[in-house]
Amino acid sequence: MEYTKYEKARLIGARATQISMGAPSTLKLSKKVMEEIRYNPIEIAKLEYEAGKIPIEVRRTSRHGEVTTKE
Repeated sequence: MEYTKYEKARLIGARATQISMGAPSTLKLSKKVMEEIRYNPIEIAKLEYEAGKIPIEVRRTSRHGEVTTKE
């Protein structure tokens, strides 16, 4: 299952909020990389998304009531 552009935006935004509130990153990023992205939580969340490491579950409900879950 691929994410829609809306799900992707929501995932990155929600994860960036978590990171900005002090949640640890799921990636081991070097100090050099952190400085390059200026410790920006949105950029960290984008890197986590690209690596498939965002710890958030997405649930979709179809018109027929079927629920699909993707983590």
